[in-house]
Amino acid sequence: MSLTPKTVFEEQLPPRLKEKGDDVTKINAIYQFNITGNDGGNWWVDATKSGGEVGNGDKAEAKCTITMSDSDFVDMITGKLNGQMAFMTGKLKIKGDMSLAMKLGSVLGL
Repeated sequence: MSLTPKTVFEEQLPPRLKEKGDDVTKINAIYQFNITGNDGGNWWVDATKSGGEVGNGDKAEAKCTITMSDSDFVDMITGKLNGQMAFMTGKLKIKGDMSLAMKLGSVLGL
């Protein structure tokens, strides 16, 4: 079975965030992820509460929106693609608070 954004957001990320507990609240922001491509979709990650929360769809309160293709997202999660390089080459688009994007690695457990 290959890794997809759906697997990351719905199976891998929630236990990682729970494990971090109160550390998640240090970020104190909601992220919106718009993943394009066949395995894409929209998810949000709420890092304002202990253990965080991950959901499907759109969250209007998101302070930082990340847009990228499904394959680039999986490559970034698996370490094949550096987040900063992805941004510099246009594979990763950020809308909203840029400083929150810098904290993304700690949210995703990279």
